Amino acid sequence: MAEPQAPDSTTPSSATPERIEVSRTVRADPATVFALLTDPQGHVAIDSSGMLMGADGERVTAAGDTFVVHMDREALGDVPLGEYDVTVTIRDLEPDRLISWTILGKVRPQIGHVYGYRLAPVDGGTEVVSFYDWTDIHPDWRARDIFPVISEAALKATLGILARTVAPYRGADRS
Repeated sequence: MAEPQAPDSTTPSSATPERIEVSRTVRADPATVFALLTDPQGHVAIDSSGMLMGADGERVTAAGDTFVVHMDREALGDVPLGEYDVTVTIRDLEPDRLISWTILGKVRPQIGHVYGYRLAPVDGGTEVVSFYDWTDIHPDWRARDIFPVISEAALKATLGILARTVAPYRGADRS
């Protein structure tokens, strides 16, 4: 029988050649985590890449909802795009369980990669799985061999920021 995970621990990733998944248990209920993830400013607050500079739009409530994110790719130091905007379009939204989205920018053809989070209640909080999937990207982008744009380490770091944002650190439980 596997030992239960301590809250706020990061588990190993599940990765395929075209998908990265990382998970972490956070000390907050799924509704609290979901509220952060449906708020455009929440995306900016937890971003570990340094690319998200701001956002405009209302809290998302359904698949198809959109908001604008102001980006600065200079943080990655890979492509000198400067400042630009993208439109986040919600693909899947199940309250307190799942949110995923695609990004529509000025590049053509559109890339087609998907980001998202799955949430599950666990003893002491929520298991949060962050995923990044480029399985269905446009063939023109596949040929450029630039994926993943965001690394597994960046996804893990974002989960750490998410944990800190939704539940203040309480330190190790001491007997």
